[in-house]
Amino acid sequence: MNTNNITQELKVGDRFPLTIKRIGINGEGIGFFKHVIVFVPKAVPEDVIVCEITDIHERFLNGRIHKIRKPGRFRNPDTPELANQVGGLEFAHINYKDQLHFKANILRESLDKYKPYAHDKYMIKPTVGSVQQEKYRNKAQFPIQEIDGKIRCGLYKTGTQELVDLTEMPTQMDLTMQAMRKIVQMIKDLDIPVFNPETKSGILSMIVIRESVEFNQLQVTFITRSPKFVKEHQLIERIQKEIPEVSSISQNVNKEDKGAVWGDETKLLWGDKYLQEDINGYVFNFSPRAFLQLNSLQTDKLYDLVNQALEPNSRDVLLDAYCGVGTIGITMAEKVKHVYGIEIIPEAIDDAKENAKLNNITNADYYVGSTDEIYPKLLKEGKGVNAIVVDPPRTGLDSKLLATLTRNPVNKLVYVSCNPSTLAKDLVKLSDAYRVVYLQPVDMFPQTPHVETIVKMIRR
Repeated sequence: MNTNNITQELKVGDRFPLTIKRIGINGEGIGFFKHVIVFVPKAVPEDVIVCEITDIHERFLNGRIHKIRKPGRFRNPDTPELANQVGGLEFAHINYKDQLHFKANILRESLDKYKPYAHDKYMIKPTVGSVQQEKYRNKAQFPIQEIDGKIRCGLYKTGTQELVDLTEMPTQMDLTMQAMRKIVQMIKDLDIPVFNPETKSGILSMIVIRESVEFNQLQVTFITRSPKFVKEHQLIERIQKEIPEVSSISQNVNKEDKGAVWGDETKLLWGDKYLQEDINGYVFNFSPRAFLQLNSLQTDKLYDLVNQALEPNSRDVLLDAYCGVGTIGITMAEKVKHVYGIEIIPEAIDDAKENAKLNNITNADYYVGSTDEIYPKLLKEGKGVNAIVVDPPRTGLDSKLLATLTRNPVNKLVYVSCNPSTLAKDLVKLSDAYRVVYLQPVDMFPQTPHVETIVKMIRR
């Protein structure tokens, strides 16, 4: 049947019955209408729905749930109302044990799509569930805007640029949300100029709050559109008085309307330069821009599993690629001969060096730059790297690094991925030089389709 004819007959707003068959790699429900694939956010396998078309493409349709005629057995009857309004809760309509099953399926579907060598024989272990399924996020990063004379601070309504003012969020830790609402009220009281998306006026555009679970402290960063921060001293004074858990207040300047959240310039306004957190018995300093896993309570488990996959020993020379503030390498440093860490963000490398000192680690060296440039230099210098952990951003490994890793394979390679699609794509190249022993999905982000994956590989 010609799918083009079917899509040409339809228009946005048309409705039809649809049975959801599976979950797609982005977490949406998938069904078929007259052999045409239909993607429906927040739909669950076995749901029987009335689907309303929102977007028409040549070979597929996008839709939304107009009505649920018969809920599937995986559907959570206690879905929070916010899940239908904002992002970050895309899986909240699915029972938690089923979320874990579907996350493993998303990983499998990504492998089936890109087809790395022998992917159908890969051992995918059951997804490791999160210690806590709600109130696990240690970071709140909320845009703040003035709209029609009123201040809103929260997240965008799904699929729009309409900001929803959030007084609660099921996945956020209580302390971060309480502090956020208090600070928003202070901003209103002090009449601090907030960014207006229509007039492009105002200074303050984003509030970022991170919580240290171990030390019960908060790090607050205000992202502004100019270096001038009106009434900053009055605001800091009130925060000191009313939120005693705040130990650090910074300002980051980002003059751009779109693109990256953070600008290049970060200035400490008051308090400690770092937020401290404990990971597996090691204490780490995190400057405002430095990467910290969002689920503190699950991070120990994640790093335990990375350690199990690598099986470090005293002969290993370990490369900690995309090392951030050095967390993975430092937690393994006492078990290996030497650690080399590489990270492109200079402040993160400064943090990594401080963290090594803080934990009395003397066998670690750190380099600022991209891994694809620094690692070949280490090879030329004869550093003897025989074990590598890569923990790249969602975009996956750089193509030059992929080429270097396959041309110069090491005995042990562990890939920590936060994106199944880019992982599967990278495994196409890596499987030329490495054999995949197993994949271990880990749930770091309950109520979302995101899944962390640890891949144990050995040289062919």
